[in-house]
Amino acid sequence: MPTPHLPDLDALRLLVGIARHGSIGGTARANGMSQQAASERVRAMETQTGLTLLRRGARGSQLTEAGVVVAEWAARLLDLADEVDTAIEGLRGDRSRELVVWASMTIAESLIPRWLVQLRQRQQSEGYRATAVSLHASNSRDVVEAVRAGTAHVGFVEGVEAPAAVRSVTVAEDELVLVAAAGAPLSRRRTPLLPEEVAALALTSREEGSGTREVLEIALAKHGLVVGDPEVELTTATAVREAVLAGSAPAFLSRRVVARDVDSGSLSVVAVLDLDLRRYFRAVWVGTKNPPTGAVRDLVAIARTTER
Repeated sequence: MPTPHLPDLDALRLLVGIARHGSIGGTARANGMSQQAASERVRAMETQTGLTLLRRGARGSQLTEAGVVVAEWAARLLDLADEVDTAIEGLRGDRSRELVVWASMTIAESLIPRWLVQLRQRQQSEGYRATAVSLHASNSRDVVEAVRAGTAHVGFVEGVEAPAAVRSVTVAEDELVLVAAAGAPLSRRRTPLLPEEVAALALTSREEGSGTREVLEIALAKHGLVVGDPEVELTTATAVREAVLAGSAPAFLSRRVVARDVDSGSLSVVAVLDLDLRRYFRAVWVGTKNPPTGAVRDLVAIARTTER
């Protein structure tokens, strides 16, 4: 039965970090949280333990004598916890060798291949047998459902808001642009399209449930508008891109996806006004706030580092 005075491991990691960094602000940044959130976490630990762990002053904060002692004890406990975690991973053996990844179409087509190569290279350089990866590409809504159902170990989705009922972390930022084939009437337009003009367009569009379509729907909804009926509806970013290149109606696509076509002059970016078309690529999983140890955590770390 856990003692009521012992903080959880994440809280103890924060305390040990303060002892090592000598600063609550530096520790907060290292843990990807605000200084205020870190301070509140320390206050919660002080309430739980009945000890003053941090001395706060105009020139900053430092651990009290009691805080230093608790941090030393916590460091030993955390080392043991990491050893147990590693041992459990070893006991799982070949049952956990296959990594099932689901990703939205845009991420699967343009980003995931590089991440998986880097995962294999990292494992081989560290002397581990490369994890067998099964990749399934779908729209963002289906990816989240696969993760929630346990069909996928980790998913990568695109969109404006973080999906509910799963854990997530942003790995990259992106932006949609409206593109038309070179020479199309819209490509020669000199003034930006207004939101109501965008809503009136018959587009080459992704299907409902895709992160790309969701971004446009949210952007137009802020102006009380809805997306018009598409001229054609396709299920992958590549199919949409190829259709526009062939002369189909314009489309909203990731700036990353169309960069080469725009540079070559095959596609033209059509300016739009007052529409926030930014979105985020996120890793999603279930369980604790950190990705599961092993290949999942390694892959998420690679995604965050590569796209930073």
